[in-house]
Amino acid sequence: MSISRRTVLRSMAAAPAAAFTFGLPGIARAAEFDLKYGHNLPVTHPLHIRAQEAADRVAKESNGRVRIQIFPNNQLGGDTDMLAQVRSGGITMFTPSALVIATLVPVAAISAVGFAFANYDQVWGAMDGKVGSFVRAAIAKANLFTFEKVWDNGFRQMTTSGKPIETAADMSGLKIRVPVSPLSISMFKGLGASPASLQFSEVYSSLQTRIVDAQENPLPIIQVAKLYEVQKSCALTNHIWDGYWFIFNGRTWRGLPADLQTIIHTAFNEAGTKQREDIKALNDTVVADLKSKGLAFNSPAPDTFRAKLRDAGFYTEWKGRFGEEAWSLLEGSVGKLA
Repeated sequence: MSISRRTVLRSMAAAPAAAFTFGLPGIARAAEFDLKYGHNLPVTHPLHIRAQEAADRVAKESNGRVRIQIFPNNQLGGDTDMLAQVRSGGITMFTPSALVIATLVPVAAISAVGFAFANYDQVWGAMDGKVGSFVRAAIAKANLFTFEKVWDNGFRQMTTSGKPIETAADMSGLKIRVPVSPLSISMFKGLGASPASLQFSEVYSSLQTRIVDAQENPLPIIQVAKLYEVQKSCALTNHIWDGYWFIFNGRTWRGLPADLQTIIHTAFNEAGTKQREDIKALNDTVVADLKSKGLAFNSPAPDTFRAKLRDAGFYTEWKGRFGEEAWSLLEGSVGKLA
């Protein structure tokens, strides 16, 4: 099943604001394993919708032995809060973006190197291949389990409340919100901007009160979070591809019987593949929708941005930080960067 914008909007109208409990009501009370999953997205986002399907499937295929409660939209705190909770076992599952989990596992940010990926063929070739395997091994060392399929957050675009971003020169002094991520801070400083790290839950209000004048996120996030209400223009820069790592508390994962591990593993990997298709379908329509809501668009060429980052030593610095092995795997997928 593919998810259209109409399906997403119907979901928003029907979904309650409270935490979501999935599974079969008659058997949920007798669940042998009661798992909690938190994320930072609205219930209308394809990640939430596909996670709901996976949780329902797990409840059915496990004959009610597993119940998964889903807490969307930062109900359990911001990204750093939920990352700490999944490590401690306070929650079982979390989907941090690569930029967020990189605060714990630095090499996870290798997929978010500025202007590295030209298209999705390069993205999935890397993330379903050697780059993804390298990052999963590093995540495992932090006592976290992660599924093979990275869920899509999309290519990130820049929006502003002032003049459009046409070239790297327009970044000079720009107050822009970025995730709590050393890589993002480094990249935007290299471009001459003034980045401010804020939790996603603070983005709308920070733009509304002009604490920052700009932000960067994938188009579906800009749409479902209604950031078009507090921004005027969007530059389709594709400056970073970002994905969600579906992570599991390591101790809890190891404590599950093998048959339940297989059910959960299969359900969420297959849901992740469908979610990728959903994001692709949304990207095909979201620009027109956002234009109708008053957001103006332009498409800057990447050349001036890459040149500015090279001159600032960005690629050389991060090659050193990630290490020769990880960088070689990335360049094996996307071509020479540094």
